[in-house]
Amino acid sequence: MHVGYSAIFQNPERRLPDREVYENELRLACMAEPLGFESVWSVEHHFTDYTMCPDVVQFLSYMAGRTRTIKLGSMVVVLPWHDPVRVAEQVSMLDNLSGGRMILGIGRGVGRVEFDGFRLDMNESRETFVEYAQMVLEGLERGYVEHDGQYVKQPRRDIRPAPFKSFRGRTYAAAVSPESLPLMAKLGVGILVVPQKPWKTVEKDIVNYNTFFRAANGVDAPPPLVAGWTFVDQDEGRAQELGRKYIGDYYRSVIKHYEFNKDHLRNVKGYEFYGKGFQDKVAELGIDGVVNFLTDLMPFGTPEQVYEKIMYQHKLIGHNGFMAILSYSGMPWSEAERNMTCFAREVMPLLKQVQVPTPEFARTA
Repeated sequence: MHVGYSAIFQNPERRLPDREVYENELRLACMAEPLGFESVWSVEHHFTDYTMCPDVVQFLSYMAGRTRTIKLGSMVVVLPWHDPVRVAEQVSMLDNLSGGRMILGIGRGVGRVEFDGFRLDMNESRETFVEYAQMVLEGLERGYVEHDGQYVKQPRRDIRPAPFKSFRGRTYAAAVSPESLPLMAKLGVGILVVPQKPWKTVEKDIVNYNTFFRAANGVDAPPPLVAGWTFVDQDEGRAQELGRKYIGDYYRSVIKHYEFNKDHLRNVKGYEFYGKGFQDKVAELGIDGVVNFLTDLMPFGTPEQVYEKIMYQHKLIGHNGFMAILSYSGMPWSEAERNMTCFAREVMPLLKQVQVPTPEFARTA
């Protein structure tokens, strides 16, 4: 199994200077390759302390210069917030800079604070995402962008520096709502699972996705990748107590950033699933109940327990890559470093022994 590390740059309630967060998160990210992680990732977010990484490709470009072999993954670039021409150029530039090490992850976004900050209508995000994704992905294969759609009228222009190898097999999309699955399948991309639903439900989603993918592309979908907020400690009591605290605090930041305790999403086109799923769940269980439910989806515990939880996920959905998030929720830097090194020493070797199909991005130089 491929094992990666993801940095998310959280600064809850501005408890620290943003600069201190960056200094330490970059220090941890630069430890990933020496510790044996095979990829490094981050995710795009704007305007709040939830995730202070407004340009994930810029971060990965920095990491390209600090590393030699590790793959570089975006989890994700939120396409509706960008000019798709510039996305294609940035992705091709990073791939050229890094010798072909990029893994492209794309998504459409959910945060109202971010859409409003960019002066964009969330009701149009699904349609714009599809057009932008088509243009970017086709452009990276052809070496030029051109599109005549409802939202994009793009004259033909070359991408320079030109893409020098295919992104097929190394492009993934975050898809949570059932309505997104056939759209992603038609794009021919893999699925990046960011756990938000019971694993049995995710299992059904992946089965459905494989059906959609084969119908659209004539071949099987690549195995999914999974991201996991992880806490590991040799002391079981400490692992359970602090894992539940820090992962729970992370999910409280999720509810705050996405405003899942409010009811606006049920009236936004394309986000009905979130309104019914998350906002109804908060109304039913309360914030504490939802936080406990989401926390239980994640791998925390002793090294053996963390490994068993990841293998339970694998049994259900057959993923061939796991991206561990190991610094989050304002945990002390010494704790984050201990968490990272313990995972690398005690859990990662076991995961790497799991026999799975090698991801396409890991097979190519």
